[in-house]
Amino acid sequence: MSDEFPDIAGMDEAAARAELARLAEALGAANLAYHRDDAPDISDAEYDRLKRRNAAIEAAFPDLKRSDSPTDQVGAPVSDGFAKVEHAERMLSLANAFDRDDVAEFIAGIRRYLGLDDDAPLAFTAEPKIDGLSLSLRYESGKLVQAATRGDGRVGENVTANARTIDDIPETLDGAPDILEVRGEVYMSHADFAALNARQAEAGAKPFANPRNAAAGSLRQLDSAITRARPLRFFAYAWGQVSEPLADTQMNALARLASLGFQTNPRTRRCDTLDDILAHYDQIATDRAGLGYDIDGVVYKVDDLALQARLGLRSTTPRWAIAHKFPAELAWTRLEAIDIQVGRTGALSPVARLTPVTVGGVVVSNATLHNEDYIAGRDSNGAPIRDGKDIRVGDLVQVYRAGDVIPKVADVNLAERPEGAEPFVFPDTCPRCGSPAPREPGDAVRRCSGGLICPAQQVEKLKHLVSRAAFDIDGLGAKQVEQFHADGWISEPADIFTLRDRYGSGLQQLKNREGWGEKSASNLFDAIDAARTVPLGRFLFALGIRHVGEQTANLIATHYGTWDALIAAMAEAAEPGPAWDDLVGIDGVGQVLAQSLVTTLNEPRERAAIDRLVAHLTIEEATAPDTSGSPVAGKTVVFTGTLERMTRAEAKARAEALGAKVSGSVSAKTDILVAGPGAGSKAKKAADLGIETLDEDGWLALIGDA
Repeated sequence: MSDEFPDIAGMDEAAARAELARLAEALGAANLAYHRDDAPDISDAEYDRLKRRNAAIEAAFPDLKRSDSPTDQVGAPVSDGFAKVEHAERMLSLANAFDRDDVAEFIAGIRRYLGLDDDAPLAFTAEPKIDGLSLSLRYESGKLVQAATRGDGRVGENVTANARTIDDIPETLDGAPDILEVRGEVYMSHADFAALNARQAEAGAKPFANPRNAAAGSLRQLDSAITRARPLRFFAYAWGQVSEPLADTQMNALARLASLGFQTNPRTRRCDTLDDILAHYDQIATDRAGLGYDIDGVVYKVDDLALQARLGLRSTTPRWAIAHKFPAELAWTRLEAIDIQVGRTGALSPVARLTPVTVGGVVVSNATLHNEDYIAGRDSNGAPIRDGKDIRVGDLVQVYRAGDVIPKVADVNLAERPEGAEPFVFPDTCPRCGSPAPREPGDAVRRCSGGLICPAQQVEKLKHLVSRAAFDIDGLGAKQVEQFHADGWISEPADIFTLRDRYGSGLQQLKNREGWGEKSASNLFDAIDAARTVPLGRFLFALGIRHVGEQTANLIATHYGTWDALIAAMAEAAEPGPAWDDLVGIDGVGQVLAQSLVTTLNEPRERAAIDRLVAHLTIEEATAPDTSGSPVAGKTVVFTGTLERMTRAEAKARAEALGAKVSGSVSAKTDILVAGPGAGSKAKKAADLGIETLDEDGWLALIGDA
């Protein structure tokens, strides 16, 4: 990790919270630019570094995880220009590794999860990570019936007509399972990219920035004839839904895909040891320039598909795979201005406006400057600030992209500083509403105190409310929210659900606005009406409560079941007692998250705005997965002590799959305690409360896994 970052070990909660806010904003913007707009403004390496930093802080401060955490996001929402496709199985992203230690920890983590000794055989595949656009191809009875981009992982874009124009994608398969979803990467070779840009220049058209942009833009054309004229290629490397297994190992499955007519990467290797893996990485890195297509790392996957199934998935990434990324690229350019942006939680974030420069094949004109201290270099007493750079407008600055959203300013060349360059004075009031923006002791960020009166916070909260994982209202995206807010049409969430009443008829109608018409206005009103019925988990996430992410919102929703039960419990949890203990006892809910939830739902102004929104909605009861016949469905289970036949992570995942609620603490609501050797205070408390206690064998017998 670069030494420009503050040491996490010495970071307090305030500083961690501030940096997570900055990272969430930067990464969110990068995802949209890369996945939805095909116009990335930072390098993959920079993006990866930011995301890794975010994950490391969340690991050190799990209670500070944000509702819009980048770790819960995959890709970006689909464009309005394509029909939507809901993936039968989610298309996930990959966790990243950046050095030998990361790869070694990935392997060690798998061994710990599976309970494997260090000398137990464990093979991996290693293949180049293509820098293109992810695509899922669905075949039924051997015929291509659908092609979809990844989108946000759950919903992608229907690009079937365009995919049919790619020579590497077979129209029919002989000997394939009845249902087969083949997943891979659409890309463009260097030679084809150069020829395409030459044709663009001859036609007086704008050239593409890099092969990845060219491939993504070509596949996502509304006119398939344009796609047909573009030299796109496809590598298959994975699969989604299948009606029967392709093989027993990753390597054999790839061989099966090749036998069906797909192109698979010939540089994929099976590796038995860490040294084998890293040697193949080094070889691919050495050969990278001569491959003829862009790659940004090497992907490692557990070869045994049965072990992949045991390892399962995290919220957005598989446990059995990781991408070992290549190092970031750097460039120097001039800092033209420093702007201050205000986020959803009021954080004031500095953004560098740069003389455009190409970094890793992408034109960069904006970069994050982290925080006030990073810019200043010295405190008010003149003492040097750790990691401070003394950055001033006009400076020559070094920029890098490493895998997320906005690029970062890594360094400044003081020898090239222009005469008269003045230190940047960070504002102590909000640039949007003028409210004081204090910086709490120990905090790295200033935060606007305006709350609901701050237009920046209002509009960011509204954007979050309509986002893909929240209300997901077709036709109402960030751009429309900003315009409606600027024009005074919406200022709080409830206003969205009265748009038809206010602007569906009369003198001032939506259909008469520039860019709108009768059909598009009617479609938006219908989409808003469709969103009036919302699952409890999505509704809770949509509220944008600090630290309440999508996954946590669903956990809380499942625990309480209904909105009425949830708000009643939060009212009780405002004081110490059983309700508070029950809340923090939910596995995955910590003290900071719980306090944020309780405070928000009991704060009069916030609660009044939420109640106004609820009046327009039908909030569906949270439903657990179908666990009919499960002996533990609906029961609260606590694991303690050492488990010998499975790891704790496997036990938790299995219990949740059977419909049980897994808690981290024993209370009167606990139904079963599973106690292995070394069980301590939890076993004693369970005995005092008369809670059923089972050993590991008894638990496995109960759930039918003995």
